[in-house]
Amino acid sequence: MRRVIVANVNGVSRVVDDSAPPRSRQAVHTPGFSNTLLWSTPPNVSTEYDGTDPTLSAGTFVPAPGGSSLLLLTLPPLAVFQDPGFDREAAAAEHPLISPGIYELMEPDNPGMHTTPSVDYDFLLEGNLTLELTAGEAELNAGDVVVQIGTRHAWRNRSNRVAKLLVVFIGATGTA
Repeated sequence: MRRVIVANVNGVSRVVDDSAPPRSRQAVHTPGFSNTLLWSTPPNVSTEYDGTDPTLSAGTFVPAPGGSSLLLLTLPPLAVFQDPGFDREAAAAEHPLISPGIYELMEPDNPGMHTTPSVDYDFLLEGNLTLELTAGEAELNAGDVVVQIGTRHAWRNRSNRVAKLLVVFIGATGTA
């Protein structure tokens, strides 16, 4: 993937970086799962570009209230998790490193179910997903957009191929 960052430098708009995003991780123990933190902003972000890449120092993908994160997720089919050779313990051990902040919100008794303190704009770029909610589900196809407002949810890929989901997290206050 190519990430192009443009900013004003000395009053002139220009490309300041054109490269692969440095914060991209592929799971070893969950075949087909990957995520890429494309950008993040703190609360009260400025348009003054300081030359640093905030993704390198982000300790969590879940932004503080008023901050944001842009994340690309690749989600494997459920068959990966149902395979007799799938090592749940090894997969669980690597996910805090791959998905910091999100992994800690996962419900131990309901794999995949979590609630983020954010408003999320979810764009399904490729494939099909089921958005599982506390009450019901939504079937999604490529091109669909979901707006989540601090909702408890899980992404389920019941198809036979990976799905790609672009997520914009906007950190929010309130209780879920």
